[in-house]
Amino acid sequence: MRADLIAALALALVALALLLLGGLLLVKLAAARRSERTLVHALDERAQQSAALAAASAAARRAEGLANAPEKVQKTLRATGWKAMLERFAHTGIRWLDTPFGRQLVADEDRRMLEQCGFVDTRARGLFLFARVGCALGLPFIAGALAGGQIDGRRYIALVVAALIVGFMLPKVFIQRRASKRRRGVIEELPMLVDLLRLLQGVGLSIDQSLQVMVSDFRGVLPVLSSELEIAQRQFATGRTREQSLQRLATSYGNEDLRAIVRLLVQVDRHGGAVQEPLKQFGERLRETRRAMLREQIGRLAVKMTGVMILTLLPALLIVTAGPGVLSVTHSLVMTKH
Repeated sequence: MRADLIAALALALVALALLLLGGLLLVKLAAARRSERTLVHALDERAQQSAALAAASAAARRAEGLANAPEKVQKTLRATGWKAMLERFAHTGIRWLDTPFGRQLVADEDRRMLEQCGFVDTRARGLFLFARVGCALGLPFIAGALAGGQIDGRRYIALVVAALIVGFMLPKVFIQRRASKRRRGVIEELPMLVDLLRLLQGVGLSIDQSLQVMVSDFRGVLPVLSSELEIAQRQFATGRTREQSLQRLATSYGNEDLRAIVRLLVQVDRHGGAVQEPLKQFGERLRETRRAMLREQIGRLAVKMTGVMILTLLPALLIVTAGPGVLSVTHSLVMTKH
């Protein structure tokens, strides 16, 4: 057997071994991801069950108080019927999520935007999937029914296709607008969060107590971050660690300052220590960054207002300054002709 043939066989065996090793690593990686998704789903289900039990107990107490109010009881029953229908839609969407069809309808970008909107559980993703399917099927039907008899042929088909596309993209446009609004809210509320956290830590509260106070008492000044901290606290209460419960807050919004605050909270929860001075320095840096952003916005606004003033004020200024001279010259020319 020739040496080159032996070398080729050896290379082929090495390539086969590497291929088998890569396949085993891929299988292990897929199993790890599957177990992680299963754990996250189980924790979400546990949180949903806890919230459902709390809602059921609150509904039972309200029902006891409304025993002598038949109309209010009927309204409560109708609301319960709507909730049951939404739950059926959500479960239908959840069953489709892990299918190839569901992964195409709810991509990673859509899941990230849903997290930015505050919808972190599988129920919200299932409702979003069902909303996309429902709008994509319902809007063409409505458009076709309204345009029936008035438009025919290719224009009718184009209208139905356009309605299908609009209906499919409508839920995504909604969550994009909501996610963009919440991202701006995070940037605006971050200095207030740092100041409140420094204040609460200064009076001797722990991290858990500080977060709970901000969730319960400062929802008016921190509408976005308080809801995010409430989700993190609920996940922490259902068995996740502090780092795992705050990980979504650190990664969802892509804000480096928010990520630094989460790292600081995790470090203090794990090792302890005084954080008043670091929070003070961090708050000053945030305020300085905010002032720089405002100065930049004012500079851009001044440039934009230049064009507006040219279009609006310059004609009026010309009329006021040059108008009397033009009128006098015109009057003189008319008198000269006569």
